[in-house]
Amino acid sequence: MKRLLMATAASALTASGVYAESHASTVNIGVILGFTGPIESLTPMMAGSAELALSEVNDSGKFLDGVTLAPVRADSTCVDSAAATAAAERLVTTDGVVAIMGADCSGVTGAVLSNVAVPNGVPMISPSATSPGLSNAEDNGLFFRTAPSDARQGEVLANLLADKDITSVAVTYTNNDYGKGLSDSFISSFEANGGTVTLNAPHEDGKADYSAEIGALASAGGDLLVVLGYSDQGGKGIIQASLDTGAFDTFMMGDGMYSDALMADLGGDMEGSFGAVPWSEGEGTEKFAALAETAGVNSESSFTRESYDAAALIALAMMAGGEATSKAVADNVMDVANAPGEQILPGELAKALEILANGGEVDYVGATNVELIGPGEAAGTYREYTITDGGYETVSFR
Repeated sequence: MKRLLMATAASALTASGVYAESHASTVNIGVILGFTGPIESLTPMMAGSAELALSEVNDSGKFLDGVTLAPVRADSTCVDSAAATAAAERLVTTDGVVAIMGADCSGVTGAVLSNVAVPNGVPMISPSATSPGLSNAEDNGLFFRTAPSDARQGEVLANLLADKDITSVAVTYTNNDYGKGLSDSFISSFEANGGTVTLNAPHEDGKADYSAEIGALASAGGDLLVVLGYSDQGGKGIIQASLDTGAFDTFMMGDGMYSDALMADLGGDMEGSFGAVPWSEGEGTEKFAALAETAGVNSESSFTRESYDAAALIALAMMAGGEATSKAVADNVMDVANAPGEQILPGELAKALEILANGGEVDYVGATNVELIGPGEAAGTYREYTITDGGYETVSFR
């Protein structure tokens, strides 16, 4: 059965301002990401990827008798829930968005979901909010994500260490929902594999000096330091302090640490460090890379593929529902994301729209081999990488 949405979704979609007339010439789609804050080097490419999908839909001329989808950006900050909530409220009340591509970081995503999306009946598809806690959030069938839960990432990271016969590590995580959730998941799996965590310590983002945190971690010891933070702020600061003091010279990193900016600044000193990031391979990934290159988007940046897929799913769900409304998105995302139906890859959105217009079914594969499970989240695969000669080198996919 493709329809897994809760029956309460329909009743949640009665708030004023949510519905857009299907014959309206322009319908706004929110793109809420941390354009400032600890992942600000990643979000321009994420937004560009989402907007690439919307442009593909618009350029086809096949969407709902000429309706145009217009992206409207807003800043989640990644870490400030109050600011993210205010930004999302503006998207809904002022810009009249009928769906949201985002948010990004788990804490602000949860805040937007509970404070704005659910009360107003607006569906969200996040490309990067990975906290396991979001799997059980009270969402009235309105929340989906194209990135896998950190429950899965924790297992992957623990297995990386097991494969390398590393049994003792120190752990530091960014002190928010994302960091705590990933840390808990990782440690549970690592200890189940027989590993020992010498110290599990949070760190705050935005500090100028992380010497105290590194001192405690170094005193606890371990074969390496596991860094579950953000590449543009605290996580980077932790690694820099470690290298400066000689406390650790090898690091395992979670997905929030993957960025070209980190490699540009510190990659030359991180030889042999490693980690994992949600990724995919195959024809869909290759087609997305070609589209992105033409559009000037770096397809190798984190969560670009997931962002394209999230926006594409919003558009296809509307088409399947026959109207550009919040209800059409919520009711049809699971249908267009999963089998049965003709498989759709990046660059084939016009084909999908035509199939849906003729009453057919589509199975959107997209850039990440999309398969939405359970409460509407991605099954997901991960790219294992190691840092070699100051850059990322793929080891395998898990």
